[in-house]
Amino acid sequence: MRESIPLTWRRIPERYRMKGNKCLTCSTTYFPPRTICPKCRRKGKLEFLNFKGTGKIYTFTEIHSPASGFEEQVPYIFAIVELDEGAHITGQVVDAHGNDVKIGDRVEAVFRKIQSDDPEGLIHYGFKFRLVK
Repeated sequence: MRESIPLTWRRIPERYRMKGNKCLTCSTTYFPPRTICPKCRRKGKLEFLNFKGTGKIYTFTEIHSPASGFEEQVPYIFAIVELDEGAHITGQVVDAHGNDVKIGDRVEAVFRKIQSDDPEGLIHYGFKFRLVK
């Protein structure tokens, strides 16, 4: 029996749930999850962690010359977000323009369409962020 693409994607926890892990030895958090702690190596003990999806903007840029497939979205804000649990994640900041966003602004994760292959093709979903007012 052949597996469907949606079933395959649902089996990867970090695609649809903000699931990472935390090293119990050094308390460092990772997203997506790691198999070993890069700091502690074999001495590290990792446990799974569900991130809340809230954090602050660590740095950002406004994209005017997009990668292929994102031409219809320009201009858009792309940021590195420091989650409240400590991990850093990249993502688009939606419903905002360059003047609206500042380093340190609070954001929350939202689940949105990232891109589609063509009008009738596969739709890719994932995490984006919006400002918390």
